[in-house]
Amino acid sequence: MNLSDNFTLAELTHSQTADRLGLPNMPGPTELAALRRTAQGLEAVRALVGKPIAISSGYRAPLVNKAVGGKPTSQHTRGEAADITCAGLDPARLMAAIVGSTRVLYDQCILEFYKPGGAGGWVHISFTDTPRRQALVIDAAGAKPYA
Repeated sequence: MNLSDNFTLAELTHSQTADRLGLPNMPGPTELAALRRTAQGLEAVRALVGKPIAISSGYRAPLVNKAVGGKPTSQHTRGEAADITCAGLDPARLMAAIVGSTRVLYDQCILEFYKPGGAGGWVHISFTDTPRRQALVIDAAGAKPYA
């Protein structure tokens, strides 16, 4: 099922952890509506960078979220968030493009566990009806504002 032109329900609900542990990971109607909004937000990111976006984590059912060590209040459990990367674009540059754009109306954009020089990391991005445009960096030392 397509949620937008380039993003599917399967893509936004796939979880290696759920598969490995045999946990169901299907959203209810409220989460599905939020996933449609998230997919539209991801379309804006894709248009901004001009490249496909890879989703490493999207919707997480509460048991899946617990299994991956997510916070109970995670926006992933509401269908509002995705962890993304973009081939050929360093996560720090992806983050900078999103935060610097007025076209991507994100709630939170977080550069997570990125090491300078491009080693590892990803961008967590969420979309809500009332976007805060909060930008953060999270690493082993904790969270801090994105500068």
